[in-house]
Amino acid sequence: MGKGDIKTKRGKIVNGSYGKSRPKKEKNVKALKELLDHTKDQAS
Repeated sequence: MGKGDIKTKRGKIVNGSYGKSRPKKEKNVKALKELLDHTKDQAS
């Protein structure tokens, strides 16, 4: 596992690609907002 391994975060950084181990920032923000909204709904 290292720079040549496309399935790792370091490999994706070197390759310049995104995926499960290196998601894009926008996707994280959207997923977090949905998760927070969902937990708020369950709490009330």
